[in-house]
Parts: sequence; C-alpha cells; structure tokens
Amino acid sequence: MADQALRRQVEALRLAIADHRYRYYALSDPTVSDAEFDTLMAELRALEERHPELDDPSSPTRTVGAPPAGPFAAVRHRQPMLSLDNTFTPDDLRAWFDRTERALEGAVVRYICEPKIDGVAISVSYVDGRLERALTRGDGREGEDVTPNVRTIDGVPGWLELGEAPPLLEVRGEIHYPLAAFEAMNAAREEVGEPRFANPRNAASGALRQKDPRKTAERPLRLICHGLGAHEGLPATAHSGFLEVIADAGLPVAAETQSFDDPEGVFGFVEYWREHRHDPDYEIDGVVVKVDDFGQRRRLGATSSAPRWAIAFKYPPEERETKLNDIFVNVGRTGKVTPFASFEPVVVAGSTLQLATLHNEDQAQMKDARPGDTIIVRKAGDVIPEVVGPVLGLRKPEVQAAGPWRMPTTCPFCGSPIQRLEGEAASYCTNIDCPNRLLESLAHFASRGAMDIEGLGYETAKALLEHKLVRNLAGVYRLTVEDVLQLEGFAERSAQLLVDGIQASRDRPLERLLVGLGIRMIGGTVARIIARRFGTMRAVREADEVTIAAVSGVGPIRARALRQFIETPRNAELIDELATLGVRMDSEAAKRDDTLAGWTVVLTGGLEGFSRDEAKQAVEDRGGKVTSSVSKKTSAVVVGTDPGTKAAKADQLGVPMLDEAAFVRLLETGALPD
Repeated sequence: MADQALRRQVEALRLAIADHRYRYYALSDPTVSDAEFDTLMAELRALEERHPELDDPSSPTRTVGAPPAGPFAAVRHRQPMLSLDNTFTPDDLRAWFDRTERALEGAVVRYICEPKIDGVAISVSYVDGRLERALTRGDGREGEDVTPNVRTIDGVPGWLELGEAPPLLEVRGEIHYPLAAFEAMNAAREEVGEPRFANPRNAASGALRQKDPRKTAERPLRLICHGLGAHEGLPATAHSGFLEVIADAGLPVAAETQSFDDPEGVFGFVEYWREHRHDPDYEIDGVVVKVDDFGQRRRLGATSSAPRWAIAFKYPPEERETKLNDIFVNVGRTGKVTPFASFEPVVVAGSTLQLATLHNEDQAQMKDARPGDTIIVRKAGDVIPEVVGPVLGLRKPEVQAAGPWRMPTTCPFCGSPIQRLEGEAASYCTNIDCPNRLLESLAHFASRGAMDIEGLGYETAKALLEHKLVRNLAGVYRLTVEDVLQLEGFAERSAQLLVDGIQASRDRPLERLLVGLGIRMIGGTVARIIARRFGTMRAVREADEVTIAAVSGVGPIRARALRQFIETPRNAELIDELATLGVRMDSEAAKRDDTLAGWTVVLTGGLEGFSRDEAKQAVEDRGGKVTSSVSKKTSAVVVGTDPGTKAAKADQLGVPMLDEAAFVRLLETGALPD
C-alpha cells in the first residue's frame, strides 16, 4: 500500500496539473512551459502505474482540458473532445506501433501524419451545410460557445461548398496566430505600453475569447482542420477521405499532411519536421500520427481521455546556454530606447544568435540577467531570439555583487536625458535630433516597405550623416552625384544609380510615405487604410482625431499617434519640405478599382517583379483577397520560383495556376489566360 508521503506527492501533482490546465485553457495565461507541464504529467502517470491503489477517475491523467469559465455559455459536445497521448522518443513511438498492430491482429495499417499545430483546439459543427456552432475544448465534455467570434475568422466558411452536404459534420481543428502577424502585434502592443503576449497560442486564445466579436475580427486568426467529431452521412471511410471532403467544402486543412503504409515512413516524416518545424507560418511542437481507416479506429477505441488510434510525438523545446557579455541600449526612429542582450554566439533552431531584445526596462529587470551570467536563450514562438533568464546556480559572486542591470539615465548617442512616459513601459530619448534616431529613421525611410530607395541601406545612411551631407529625411532629395562620391566605396556609376533611385522614389504613393515617416503605430496595413480613406496628405493633415479613429482598422490609439506626429511643428515642416522637393502626396490606393472583386488568390514561391507584400497589395487594390491556403474556393494560385506544397494542392484540386507574366495580365484585365 502507498504510504502517506506518496499519497501527498500524488495529490500535490494532481492539484498542480489541474491549476496549470485551468490557467492554460480558461485564462490563456500559463505559468509553465509545455515541456514542464508534460514532465509533471509523465511523473504523475508513472506513479499511478506503479501504485494502482492510488487510482482516481478524476485524475488529470484520465481527464482533459479544464471546465469552461468566463462569459461564454457552456455547451455539451455531441461527441467528447478528447486529448492525445504524448510520446517523446522513437522507442516509445515504435512501442505504440507495436501495440496498435497487435490490437488489429496483423491487419495492414495505413497511417496518416500531420504537423502538430500549437494553437487553440476548436470544434465547428455544420448542420445541413450551415455553420451551427463553434465550441472550445473545455473539459472535453463541455466547451465554451464562441460561435460569433469564430464566424469572423478568415477561411471559416458559413456554408460548406458541397453539392449535397451531410446532415451533420463536426470538424475539429486548431485556431492559431500566424507567426509574422503575432510578432507585428506584439511590437504594436509594446509601442503603446501594453504587455507582450508570451507566445502565439496565448494570443490566439485571448483573441478568440473576446466578449465583442468585432475585437476578434481585428486579429488575423486562422483555422486549420485536422479531426472529425460527430457526423451523419459523411461520404468517407478513412481520415484521408474526410480531409478531401472538407477541403472540397472550403475548410482549410494542413497541406503538409501525408499518409504512409509502414512505420518507417512515419519516422521519416517525424525527422523531416524536426528539421523543418520553423518553415510554416505557425508554431509546430511535434507530429500527430493517426490510424487512417475509420473501421480500425473503432476497433482500437479510446481511454477516458485519449484515443488509442492516435498519438502525438512531441519535440523538445530548443533552448541553449551561453554567456551574457553585456546589455546595451539602442535608440530607434521614434526615440524609443530598447535594451539588448549581447552574448556569445550560440546555435538555436538552426541559426546562430548573438543578440536578443529585452524589450523594455521592466522586462529586463524581471529577467534579471546580468553581464557575466550564464543565460538560457531560445526562439520565442520558434522565431524571435529571446533570453529566457539566467542560470542562477552558475552566477559568480562578482556578478551577484554588481547588482541588477539598470536603464541608463542619458542617451549613449547624444547625452540627452532618457525619459519614461507615465503609463508606458517604454523609455524615450528626449532629443528629436538624436543622431542615432535620425540614422534609424533614414534607414527605415529608404527601406523596401517604405520609399524603397535602392542602395540606401544602413551603412550608406550612416556615412551620409557622418559626412553631414544629410541633416533630415528630406535632405536625401538634395543629394547630387558629387555629394555621394565623397563616400567610401562609391564610384561614378554607383553614385549615379543611388541618386537615380532617390529621384525615382519621389513618385512612391502616399501610403509608402506614411510608412517611411516612421509614425508610431502606423505600419504598412494601417498606412494603406488611411491612404485609401483620405487620398491625399492634405486630407490626412486636416482630419481630426475622431475622424481618423472612426476609420475601420485604425482606432483611437493609432489616430492619436498620427495626430501627435502631424501636430509636432518639426514634423509638419518636414512634410512641407518633402512636398516642395516633389515627393508625391497622394495615393494609388484611393484610385482602387474592382478588377479582381470576388477573387481569392494564393501566392507561393518568389516573384521577380514583386515582393510578397507588393503582390498582395496589388491584388487587394483591385478588390481581391489573398489567402494562405488553397481550397476549391481559390480563384487562382500564383506560382513563382521554388513554390511550396500549395502548387501541388492547386494541381490536385484543379485550381488555375499562373506564372508571373499571367499574374501581371490578371492584374491588368481581371481575366485568366485562355
């Protein structure tokens, strides 16, 4: 029999796991990593297996999720929404194959595999083809009704595009935050003093559980479907067939999904995605392996918490130790002072890291990493370099005695005071003419997403300022070939090319100029919205804060930032000076046509004449929509160099595929080639 100490240990584990589940599923605010949670679960499961007398039907090892909580109605799932058992080693995965094939008495088994998306589990029900309800996992028996919010997510159809829809089709999937959009949102939150989301999964969960669906609609959430719940009249006998049906119906599925006739193919898939887990624009924390045939699934059955016909192979988090050399600060184009950690080079997730932002003074002090510390480094969301924290057990006495790092009180570039605004997490250099601020502004002004001045990169901008050839952004339009020849590395031809590039940039539309000016909170998307609404810089300058805030997609915070920029006398003088020098002050977006109204376009591979953002903007400016996944609803797929799996998917579904020349003709005519 188990002694009291062991019982207390098991009960403590159960309570801790239940609390972590509640924070993860109900509050979207976990306090431990997935790997730490999995370790706790494995410890509890091992103790329960060794001591069956401690069995408890309510143990976390026999339940899933957490009870619904908050403002949403609890609704019972038609079919329990189970979790998956996890495995972490090839030996454990092979043991699962052996158990599965023994249970099926030697029958031929086909396996289907997909990347495991680290998102928010959702169940979406369609009745007679019409979206009826969307529920979170909850505790597996009941979930929260978030239907109005899910309806706002791009790619979730209100009706299934099937000739004869099943009377009932319940589809399970993951709602996730695309990684590029996640980082852009975190940067925007930091600008206004709001805390950063720890990872895309938390951000997606918070966005999905907004009381106001309009708030959810503002977030670029996406759904990928991967599972089947309750159903009637489904014309499929295997999971692979089910995926084909829902893809034809307009539901998004993972293009990376593959089937295999033997375990060795599955092992190859697992190893491939271990190396390529950073390729997709969503977080992958493993691979899910399933038995394909529905009849075999019924024979295998399920436990109280997980099906026996599926398993998740989870990858370990990629974290490395290195030495922190120093913490320094940089001044950006808005004057914001950002602390950075500089450490010994270390390879994490396939790339060498030496720098990582600490975001702001509060974040730096919370982590309390000090020069000389051994620190843990990872990629947040498997993308962004991040200092997790110091290894306190390895901290040297002299590092401890030196005390925590403090934000400097004066700017290292100009000596002006550094000020932290009330109510904000960010600190700012108070000197609008700070040389590093101007350097960052000039490099940004010339960047591809702004005025796109070929040849005017960071080093050239630095040289122009050091030679005092440019004193503000408008100064670039006064440069001559003779001026540029003063810079090291420039000859007659290269100097002429730079000046020609500067002159060509005068004709960039208003939306590019708004980005180039470096206005807080005004990125490419918002700049296009503003340019399309107002049409000219004059109209933007005359619009009051209330008018700007009322524009869909802008809002009061961005409107206030824009008005503050425009009302600053030095900025107003800069805009006037740019106009005098012939820089364009109106918008192409305001002249938008409807050539591609109703079109849905997917882009894959590289294009010579367009960046990805430029191609997307070209479609949107003609009334079309660009999506990330291919389905029967897709009007055309633009295929560039080195296309991904989307081209194969388009070929499979019979969706028209266009090369770059055909894409240009489509933009001009709104018609597919004969």
